[in-house]
Amino acid sequence: MSFKIESFDAETVVVTIGKTLDFRNADEFKNACQEQVDSGRQNFILDFSDTGILDSTGLGSIFSLYRKVSPSNGQVVFASISRPVQVVVQLTRTYKVFRQFPSVSAAAEALSTAAQA
Repeated sequence: MSFKIESFDAETVVVTIGKTLDFRNADEFKNACQEQVDSGRQNFILDFSDTGILDSTGLGSIFSLYRKVSPSNGQVVFASISRPVQVVVQLTRTYKVFRQFPSVSAAAEALSTAAQA
């Protein structure tokens, strides 16, 4: 699997995207995240620190995840966004949907603070 999924807490996982999220592995990403949703995970922190390629299929798989978790107040947030991913986020105006954080720890802190509120 090209994605590393780590539990952060009972409701949150960190998904390290790796080098690419595109048409070649978008289904794998969707399936891996669906398993997490099925096991009760609501919040997803996507770590883009090493990602060089994010295409429309990859973006579509992220929106698919978002549609699955948002009805139950789950969140999908972006962390450590690489330069190539930042370009895609700007061009597609995805920043209007997904909050962005400078690091995984900043994203995790924001999600845990939101959960306590």
